[in-house]
Amino acid sequence: MPSKSIDRRRFLGQAAATTAVLTAPNFIRARNANEKLNIAIIGVGGRGGANLGGVSSQNIVALCDVHSPPIGKAKEKFTNARTFTDFRKVFDHANEFDAVVVSTCEHTHAFATLAALQLNKHVYCEKPLTHNIAEARIIREAAAKTKVATQMGTQIHAENNYRRVVEAIQSNVIGPVREVHVLVSRAWGLQSAEDAKKHGDIVTLTDRLKESVVPPVDLDWDLWLGPAVERPFHPVYVPGPKWYRWWDFGNGTMSDLGSPWNDLPCWAVKLTAPLTIEASGPPAHAELAPASMQATYEYGPRGDMPAVKLTWYQGVNKPKLWTENKIPQWGCAVLFVGDKGMLLSDYSKHVLLPEADFVGFKRPEPFIPNSIGHYAEWIQACKTGSPTTCNFEYAGWLTEANHLGNVAFRAGKKLEWDPVAMKATNCPAADAFIHREYRKGWKLV
Repeated sequence: MPSKSIDRRRFLGQAAATTAVLTAPNFIRARNANEKLNIAIIGVGGRGGANLGGVSSQNIVALCDVHSPPIGKAKEKFTNARTFTDFRKVFDHANEFDAVVVSTCEHTHAFATLAALQLNKHVYCEKPLTHNIAEARIIREAAAKTKVATQMGTQIHAENNYRRVVEAIQSNVIGPVREVHVLVSRAWGLQSAEDAKKHGDIVTLTDRLKESVVPPVDLDWDLWLGPAVERPFHPVYVPGPKWYRWWDFGNGTMSDLGSPWNDLPCWAVKLTAPLTIEASGPPAHAELAPASMQATYEYGPRGDMPAVKLTWYQGVNKPKLWTENKIPQWGCAVLFVGDKGMLLSDYSKHVLLPEADFVGFKRPEPFIPNSIGHYAEWIQACKTGSPTTCNFEYAGWLTEANHLGNVAFRAGKKLEWDPVAMKATNCPAADAFIHREYRKGWKLV
């Protein structure tokens, strides 16, 4: 953790200097680019299966999951790979692999990722990087001390649309940006049965389940819980991605979709740590993240960029420009508001607004190279030291900011954020949501 003697301006200046998206990893381990990596896969179901497919051109030497069916399926293709249930035992064979792909549930990301970093293994970790702010800081700082290639699984970051938006914003096409609005329509979390049905969700429970349900024979429930507080198994948590609505395991929609959607403004207007964060929505619940909420971040000037306010809208919450039909009513989007116009983007397209003001607009010459592919980038970086675009330096700041929205929501107060001390200086109650206590037998060191 940075020394508390470092002042905020110097701290953020250093951060901005190190969060350029195309910064190369600081390791140099030359090897033949055609030589295959030996990769251990931790988490092979769900997103893990997709990530396994993304790196399947390499030598897959280890497969680990607490749920045996996806292991069996993966083993059919990667017949020579060792198999594990406990990811900690994977690292007993560290001499057998060069790199690790972490696709466990959010509450165990940091544990598998840190173990890999401490062994100087290249790491790809699915979004979000960690379960909370303190873990994001630990991972970011641990990665900075290594000489390995890192990448967070924000796959959209590799697509060309985001690159063209960043170029337009940084070329001042719409003038200095002073407002950003990020809206997502997903509303998975604590909600009424009526809203749950409308949004196609199934989680309507409001309290921690106490009844004991026998776990499936093919699931190691104790290992799935990992560092989280012990509780009886219930199918409302697993299988499937239902777990992330529960604070003990995930952080709701903000944590899940904040990575790909807040990524674009963080990249385009060079955001790291906010000055203040304020959130609103239904009363905070002890167990479940909210279905709908919003959070507003205030950032100070950054280089030649002015102070900017970013607001996140989730579920039914939408910005005024959207509700008044002054912009296209896309379900999920990022809206940049500049002094000379606006830019609205989703994953695959963007438009300059008002459109009449940009007739005949000539796009700036591209200055961000097109990606060779999200997974290919990381694989190449592992082999040659070439850049990755969602390395843990960049992803660590993005993850901290996303979690801060939830911290402000749960604390119920506008937070004044000190990134050096990693504290909300005006709200000691926020500390409980910045760190967490781990179950006996689990320690992040």
